[in-house]
Amino acid sequence: MTNIKIFTDGGARGNPGPAASAFVVFDSTDKEIYKSSKFIGLTTNNVAEYKALLMALDWLKFFQNLKDLNLINFYLDSELVVKQLTGIYKIKSPDLIPLTLNIKEQEKLINKKIIYQHIPRGQNKLADKLVNLALDKELSSHK
Repeated sequence: MTNIKIFTDGGARGNPGPAASAFVVFDSTDKEIYKSSKFIGLTTNNVAEYKALLMALDWLKFFQNLKDLNLINFYLDSELVVKQLTGIYKIKSPDLIPLTLNIKEQEKLINKKIIYQHIPRGQNKLADKLVNLALDKELSSHK
């Protein structure tokens, strides 16, 4: 294995509102190898997007084949997050600054080449579906 693809997504119903984050991992043959989603409480869409990345980076630290990886491609449908992480946009929201610093620390620990790419929402359907399932599950348990 030389590279993996990780699709991340986060969303809030209302903004801010109940939110969830998710990620899906594919190996170099495009076989799905892992997925996860989590309800994260009341927050904004942007915080949920960042937390999805942090979930995936945390998973990577324990991935048994991490040493064999040359490249980790992250795919996000949040253009804002991609442009903030790549330095094109300045981070103005005080809620996002500590999350960004945490992501940069995780990147150092993983010590692999990481690329963040913006994709259209339609190409991020699996991660988006996981976000909505996590939200539906949490919100239906409170009815």
